[in-house]
Amino acid sequence: MMKANNKVQKLHVKTGDTVKVIAGNEKGKTGRIASVNTSTSKVIVEGINMVTKHNKPSAKSPNGGITQKEAYIHSSNVMLVENGQSTRTGKKINTEGKLQRYSKKSGELI
Repeated sequence: MMKANNKVQKLHVKTGDTVKVIAGNEKGKTGRIASVNTSTSKVIVEGINMVTKHNKPSAKSPNGGITQKEAYIHSSNVMLVENGQSTRTGKKINTEGKLQRYSKKSGELI
């Protein structure tokens, strides 16, 4: 019997961040994060990693059809873009004593 891994991880990116894809078929493209799944460490980036979904005919849509939608990308395959440049992020305590992200390239708080 397998145990479920219910650990929730803090990721280096959040919803609304602009990111650059650094690995996979979409390498080099940039986009904005639409949603984050912390339990699986995956993100959905707007307009990136589009997949084709075939919809069966139903009462709501009698014709069915084929639609395009974004699929999840692992968070390790995206890098935060700050001031037009991709940067690694770290965490440090700010003046109020709260943990906050910062750009390792420029040293600025994000």
